[in-house]
Amino acid sequence: MSENEKRPVPEWAKLLPEGEFISYLPSYEGGRYFGLFDKRVFPCEETGEITYYVYDPVKHGADPNGSYPLLMWLHGATNGLNGEFCISNCGGELFASPEYQREMGGAYVVVPLANEKLGTDGKLAETFSEKYFKPLKGIIERICGSGSVGKIFAMGGSLGGWMTWKLAEKFPETFDGIIPISTGYVPTDGRLENIARHNIAVFVALGQHDETFDYSEAIAPRIPKMEELGFLTYFPEWVKNGDGGVASLFYGWEMGQHCMINQVQANLMFDDGTPYFERLPNGVTGWIKEICERK
Repeated sequence: MSENEKRPVPEWAKLLPEGEFISYLPSYEGGRYFGLFDKRVFPCEETGEITYYVYDPVKHGADPNGSYPLLMWLHGATNGLNGEFCISNCGGELFASPEYQREMGGAYVVVPLANEKLGTDGKLAETFSEKYFKPLKGIIERICGSGSVGKIFAMGGSLGGWMTWKLAEKFPETFDGIIPISTGYVPTDGRLENIARHNIAVFVALGQHDETFDYSEAIAPRIPKMEELGFLTYFPEWVKNGDGGVASLFYGWEMGQHCMINQVQANLMFDDGTPYFERLPNGVTGWIKEICERK
């Protein structure tokens, strides 16, 4: 029996059209670029010291007189327990790779970790919440004060997607672009309109079979408003890996369709170089560069 044949078959497999196949792992290798990140600490009385990782493009050869976007990647629940590996879990690692940096023209990549803790019952007792909003803004301001920062982006999946939306709601003057991923949360119409008034570019990405929320109830009714405001939305029926297979990942429970963050970290490009999303032929790096070039 092959390794794949030993894996559980997800309930949604019966819905797959003929010709589709299940894929169990992303094509990229996590951990290759951890050494490019510096580990730093931000003091905060309310949350406790926040560990964060920073890729500094100038330190790695970019023009010190240049201006580079800052990409803050926000992790999902439990990923903060993984320490350094959260750089990959959150979706940010490959954006520090030479290839992605070249495509963006350089960028700061920032990965803050919530001070996650498990309770005596083994369940997550502490993670990202409203009390992190202010210190996360403080981390951005610290890097802006010492670096060559241009436009500022927030992005993240699952709980990190919720945090992305909330930061844009709380500090709309701070951000130039956001990418909320795999979250069933969408702000109210009034808050969406305020985000649009502040000229924040928005790219929303999630799968229609996400295991953590009901797409038909949480997302579908909100699509007209998001499109009215000019937000870019990518809601494929099936989240896939780079090999073209439908993503299935078991972490105690099936969450393959929840892991749109893997597609985003793969720059929305299949292994053969074709884009996942026809409206982003140059992937996420191309979208970021386009936003940075806007006046």
